[in-house]
Amino acid sequence: MNERRLLVASTNPGKIREIRLALAGLPLALETLDDHPGVPALEETGATFAENARAKALYYARATGRPTVAEDSGLEIAALGGAPGVRSARYNGATYAEKFERLYAELRARGATDSPARFVCALALVEGERVRFEAEGVVEGRIAPEPRGTNGFGYDPIFFYPPYGRTLAEVDDEAKLAVSHRGRAFRQLREFLLGELRAADPVSAGR
Repeated sequence: MNERRLLVASTNPGKIREIRLALAGLPLALETLDDHPGVPALEETGATFAENARAKALYYARATGRPTVAEDSGLEIAALGGAPGVRSARYNGATYAEKFERLYAELRARGATDSPARFVCALALVEGERVRFEAEGVVEGRIAPEPRGTNGFGYDPIFFYPPYGRTLAEVDDEAKLAVSHRGRAFRQLREFLLGELRAADPVSAGR
């Protein structure tokens, strides 16, 4: 079966690593925005993760001519009314250590340092001008007493996942992907792509 090209609309190495792992084994030649350095970045102005994912997928598919999958994801903290939410990457602080300090300060002011929280990931697959598939993944947890762990990236060190008894930065990539928001969203995409492959070439897809 010939490989299909698919653009993953990201330059975030942590996200790209997880997406490659989630789609491993499919006959896809994955590209990233690093392979298209001349394309200007799209400003994210959507009010929801799904709006941002859809806008990015449409924009980068149009700009590159490639089938494109884009995702938008972030942390929603119950005690902060769902903040930082879609502004997770742009939340106050130049580094994640600074972002953590500010979030903990806000939570202490509310007496809710162990607030329930969740990670959300929305994705969209676009070919040409058409949205072919959309999905969302969510993982529920709570804010850890303090940042812990050195694996993962972003807000993983402060997200405590009760079934593991650890933060998502304290587990390896495979364990994280098995339960994470991104893993859940991209497993849905994987099944969609497998369905298309089977329809196009049932013998090869079944190997």
